[in-house]
Amino acid sequence: MLEIEQFQRNTRQRQVILEELQELSSHPTAAELYEITRRRLPKISLGTIYRNLDLLVRAGVIQKLQISATEARFDGDSDRHCHVRCVRCGRVDDAHEVRVDQVEHKFKSVRGYKILGHRLELFGLCSECRGEKTPSAENVGVKAKARKRGKA
Repeated sequence: MLEIEQFQRNTRQRQVILEELQELSSHPTAAELYEITRRRLPKISLGTIYRNLDLLVRAGVIQKLQISATEARFDGDSDRHCHVRCVRCGRVDDAHEVRVDQVEHKFKSVRGYKILGHRLELFGLCSECRGEKTPSAENVGVKAKARKRGKA
């Protein structure tokens, strides 16, 4: 894990990157987050985005998602949860309904492993790619993150 001192030397850039990421439910790539962050910090570089994302991941503040052969995406919600990816458009959503802790516990009891982590990949077609508009489902991630931060 990352040294606490190193992480506590928080920079304005790191704070803005984290704030922007935590406002999103879209699980952006570093390049997408770079474009968003540039609205507040026009002189920030893509390298700075990558370095700070790496630091935030190592500190356990955010998650780095390595989904199939796609570019890494980032999640501002550090709570343990799974994700689901649309195979057509690439959209990634939280899948809090999947109880990975139960799967890990069951596997440990059956096989005797000490589980150190997991990477469960769910994939399918999102409602938009299927031609079904579900506005309430689209806002679930934003509302859940707002509740978590006490904004809703």
